[in-house]
Amino acid sequence: MASAAEDPVLERYFKGHKAAITSVDFSPKGKQLATASWDTFLMLWNFKPHARAFRFVGHKDVVTSVQFSPVGNLLASASRDRTVRLWIPDKKGKSSEFKAHTAPVRSVDFSADGQFLVTASEDKSIKVWNMYRQRFLYSLYRHTHWVRCAKFANFVDFNPNGTCIASAGSDHTVKIWDIRVNKLLQHYQVHSGGVNSLSYHPSGNYLITASSDGTLKILDLLEGRLIYTLQGHTGPVFSVSFSKGGDLFASGGSDEQVLLWRTNFDELNYKDLIKRNLKRLHFDSPPHLLDIYPRTPHPQDGKLETIEINPKLEVIDLQTSNPPVVDVLSFDSTTTTETTLGTPPDRSEETSGSFLNPSLVSSDCSPATLKKRTDDASDLPYESQRSIPLAVTDALEHIMEQLSVLTQTVSILEQRLTLTEDKLKDCLENQQKLFSVSQQRS
Repeated sequence: MASAAEDPVLERYFKGHKAAITSVDFSPKGKQLATASWDTFLMLWNFKPHARAFRFVGHKDVVTSVQFSPVGNLLASASRDRTVRLWIPDKKGKSSEFKAHTAPVRSVDFSADGQFLVTASEDKSIKVWNMYRQRFLYSLYRHTHWVRCAKFANFVDFNPNGTCIASAGSDHTVKIWDIRVNKLLQHYQVHSGGVNSLSYHPSGNYLITASSDGTLKILDLLEGRLIYTLQGHTGPVFSVSFSKGGDLFASGGSDEQVLLWRTNFDELNYKDLIKRNLKRLHFDSPPHLLDIYPRTPHPQDGKLETIEINPKLEVIDLQTSNPPVVDVLSFDSTTTTETTLGTPPDRSEETSGSFLNPSLVSSDCSPATLKKRTDDASDLPYESQRSIPLAVTDALEHIMEQLSVLTQTVSILEQRLTLTEDKLKDCLENQQKLFSVSQQRS
């Protein structure tokens, strides 16, 4: 293992979200960062100095998860509003919505080739979607997929070569399992609060964890120990992720800030290692560097030569921490059920809602119109852009709820009235029969 050359450092922090950050993900090329928040928005941050940030408006409740597709041409998001959205991550903000589940959707995840999307929900189902054919494929119910790992975890992640799963637990622990032999390899107890998220370094040699205790921890998996504790957030940390190249990582939490860190400590040329060991993934293969040893539970108390880093947000260029934010409204969304995703290929030119081909834009969705709307949006204050639409939306939703209650009430009254009429009719008929009988007897 290469010796650590430098400690991690905080490079920048971004402010723009109005509530806690729930999820962070780097673009494949590592030049952008997507974040999701309780404020119902996604944000797309660019790392160039003074570059604009984009706020994607569309979800109607907390956004729980965000992820770039492997080639970076799509951004998937999950929300408590029970929908999943697919966005084209640029200033046009073209999006497609589909009603994926019957309860809040907790996570989205693209397959490595970008052909499939898996969504997980509080409705106790996992659904798989085909991106190429734009349709729902199948559901996995009752947690039949990876139950033995997912059942303890707030969050789970595969290591880069797919042989191990790391799970983050509410019991303050991090556990690493070898899925080839169904065995617990390592067990870390380094946090003083629930662990909410974790991310493998692309080399597979390091794991970073985020916790409600307000810290990030970096674990050296080869040596089996905690090497860094990172301060910086002023509350629980909900999400953390390494960039695809491993040179950066980002974190977000309840303090509404997104922190961007430079890794520094890893000089290992992990790409060469992965090439050498690609064929050595079976548990019968000889040991190699990407395996984790010893193959026994490995308790940690966090007392062995750990380094604490507290940057106190002393970032060199504070001006870039608050980039100008442009609101991107999802005015051209299409709503899709679980049977189809977006517009069928043979009718894609009829609507501006197709998400797979951003060039298919109708006259109403022309680039000039988009640019004008974007420019207009950038000139308005944030609150003035959002307060009226949100107020109107809330009022309409409230009216619809009241109408629904009234409809149900009227329906119940109608049923009761019908029953009353039937009873009254029966009573009248019985009374008539009794009167006839009494007349005959008399």
